[in-house]
Amino acid sequence: MSVLRPLSLAALALAFVVVVVGAYVRLSDAGLGCPDWPLCYGKVIPSEMPDAHPVQKQWKEMGHRFLAGTLGILLLSLAVMSFKVGKGRGLAAGIVALVLFQATLGMWTVTMLLKPVIVTAHLLGGMTILALLGWYALEQQRHSPAPEARALRMGAAVALAALAVQIALGGWVSANYAALACLDLPLCRGQFMPPMDFANAFHVVRELGQTADGALLSNQALTAIHWTHRMFALVAAAAILHVALRSLRVARSLGITLLVLLGAQLLLGLANVVFSLPLPLAAAHNAGAAALLLALVVLNFTSFRGLHPSW
Repeated sequence: MSVLRPLSLAALALAFVVVVVGAYVRLSDAGLGCPDWPLCYGKVIPSEMPDAHPVQKQWKEMGHRFLAGTLGILLLSLAVMSFKVGKGRGLAAGIVALVLFQATLGMWTVTMLLKPVIVTAHLLGGMTILALLGWYALEQQRHSPAPEARALRMGAAVALAALAVQIALGGWVSANYAALACLDLPLCRGQFMPPMDFANAFHVVRELGQTADGALLSNQALTAIHWTHRMFALVAAAAILHVALRSLRVARSLGITLLVLLGAQLLLGLANVVFSLPLPLAAAHNAGAAALLLALVVLNFTSFRGLHPSW
């Protein structure tokens, strides 16, 4: 079991890096820097080629693939060790299976030319792996009993579910390039509810920038995508704020962590609109979502197990 602790923490740290780098690749418009998979223009090492994407974009895409591949090897090693010591075998095997599906989604992201549903599913897959690894790593740590933490179970579960929906909506915004559909605050196009096309906005089976019928996706559809993400952010923030404040009485450090991460994430969301989505802020917003997700995983783990966080 002692080997699993550092190995799980290393895998968790690398998974966080892979999620953030993946967002950076996507936001820097390098998602198709390599139009083939798993190689890049038929090569392992990107190089300048005629009629090809700039080598910088190739390196961004391949760099992400190299990191993801390293994570896959590390997770496989973690699963092997779990079976050897007889600890966390089911969860470790489930994570490896999910990683294989995630690799398939990564391939489809390229071969299906950034189809929004695939891009969003790829993001959710990465976040799910991160959350499960967080839970696995917590199982390897020593915790002191805290029966009073069980009172937070419902609030913790609701907050985690709300954040999952908000991450999915954020992925849908990014996958459809709708982040700049509303450039004003607190209104959207000068109105609380501007003209919106929800039917086409949330039609899942369609190509990038198109409706299900092949027509161009309208500004009203992009506005609907952005507006929905913005409005549900209030719901998710309220759920997280409620449980964070309650956590202060049971696990003060965890409650403070949730409050800080929530405040930072809301500010980053506002800053992305105000400053028209600069790459560093956009990537930081994704990293903030991942960090908030891990904090809520810790809260759910400790509240459902009746434990006090080891940190």
